[in-house]
Amino acid sequence: MTRETQRTFSHFSVVSFTPAYWGLSAGERRTLRQTWLDGVSAGADATHLYQTFAANTGDLLLWCAAARGDPAVPRQFFEAFGRATLPVRRYLEVGTTLWGFTRPSQYTKVRSTQELDPFAGDRHPYLIIYPFVKTTEWYLKNRSERQELMAQHIKVGKQYQDITQLLLYSFGLQDQEFVVVYETSDLTRFLALVEELRGTEARVYTLRDTPLHLGVHQDGAEALAAWL
Repeated sequence: MTRETQRTFSHFSVVSFTPAYWGLSAGERRTLRQTWLDGVSAGADATHLYQTFAANTGDLLLWCAAARGDPAVPRQFFEAFGRATLPVRRYLEVGTTLWGFTRPSQYTKVRSTQELDPFAGDRHPYLIIYPFVKTTEWYLKNRSERQELMAQHIKVGKQYQDITQLLLYSFGLQDQEFVVVYETSDLTRFLALVEELRGTEARVYTLRDTPLHLGVHQDGAEALAAWL
């Protein structure tokens, strides 16, 4: 089984730097950031950084992913995140955290060509993530009814081949049932996709899909020095 076909674990955290952080010298800030990122990354197979400041609240969005071959993977990541964060909690605050696991879709047997790969070396400029909760009525429908509604949803998505998606399952693990993740090079294209999806019948069964978080990809930790 390859990493691409394994179920994987992804964790997203929105981080804000405190006034105490900005009171440090530029060199101290750089060292603190790098030490923290190295510590968090020790529990993951891939780590990606995004600037969120100006687009929405927070300073940066951190995406960590791990191939879930062992049930201990989440525990190992949480421990690494905690060890790295505890010494610097005076300087940074972790706001939103969203996480979950991938699994094969129950609505299609064919793997989508638009599936977002957490372990790919190249990233698109923009990442959008949000929690997602469906209504009770959705789960009371039989499988064939849900399949028909999702077919409409999938048909719309296929018209935007340049936009990739990752769906995480988090039933019973966080307040939401899913974490929806998109990558795109063109925000106007993503806007058009979401607007069109709003017109599908499955939208009736959406209970919550906010708050949204948008990040601008940073190529390497030191790229943050340009604005931090």
